[in-house]
Amino acid sequence: MPSPQQARAQASAITSGKAGPEAEASPTSRLRELFDGPRLSPGQRRIAQYLIENITEAAFLSITDLADRVGVSQPSVTRFAAAVGFSGYPALREKLQSIALSTFAGGPGTAEENRSNELQAAVDAEIQNLENLRRDLADPDRVIRIGRELSRSAPLTVLGLRISVSLAEYFAYAARRIHPDVRLVTRGGSVAYDALLQSREAGGTWVLAFGMPRHAQETLTAIRVARGAGLKVALVTDLALGPLADEADVTFTTGTGSRLVFDSYAAPGLMAAALLQAMTDADPERTQARLEEYEQVAEQHQFFLKD
Repeated sequence: MPSPQQARAQASAITSGKAGPEAEASPTSRLRELFDGPRLSPGQRRIAQYLIENITEAAFLSITDLADRVGVSQPSVTRFAAAVGFSGYPALREKLQSIALSTFAGGPGTAEENRSNELQAAVDAEIQNLENLRRDLADPDRVIRIGRELSRSAPLTVLGLRISVSLAEYFAYAARRIHPDVRLVTRGGSVAYDALLQSREAGGTWVLAFGMPRHAQETLTAIRVARGAGLKVALVTDLALGPLADEADVTFTTGTGSRLVFDSYAAPGLMAAALLQAMTDADPERTQARLEEYEQVAEQHQFFLKD
């Protein structure tokens, strides 16, 4: 009886083909549209979230009062206003007041509805990121090709620093089930430098790097070190253009959820899973043998609970 992973490895091979009809993005509120475009820092998102949750009161606050309520400095509020496209806080407040007045006109339940739906808006944004990824994967040939290259690289190095550590750890944990030598790099500086050089000296040819916002300078440095050592770099990130993408040999661009104070990574996580699937498809005999061996060890040592 195959394990769930074995069954999925056998039944979920990637095949070329076009995706089905595209889904329409769900409509968002005026405030969410106002704050959704620019890339806001975590501190700026706190301001945006406070305004969304307290629009009927916050729209009439002075810059001093708003800064105090959110727990930020007055210059932070000014920079937030500029980030969302206004000349300063007075111009932003005028816009907020017009939205607040329309909220009053909508009845007493409107503000409460906005508050209760903020988390749903974050989910809606991630659904849109997944829809975009679905369209990108309509022709999976590039994923199949890079999955084959990653499968052949021995050792295979997986790089993720700062906020990207969790994605790199997930990929490396799963990849070790199907690949004989996966090396995880989650620290920058000289530690990353040593690991990348050792990987190349051991015969490695590829690095899979994750670069999520806020993009770390040390990630860029590590990618440059990898390239300088003769390694090729496949990058999973949120921007198709920029310093990280400029240095990589191939880039897989996936949106991140930015509605809440901290980003969420539904689409990058799925992109990582797609590359893992492509690796299993690249060498099905090795995949099957390694998964069977792992299941035997897991059963022998009782790694998992009996559900």
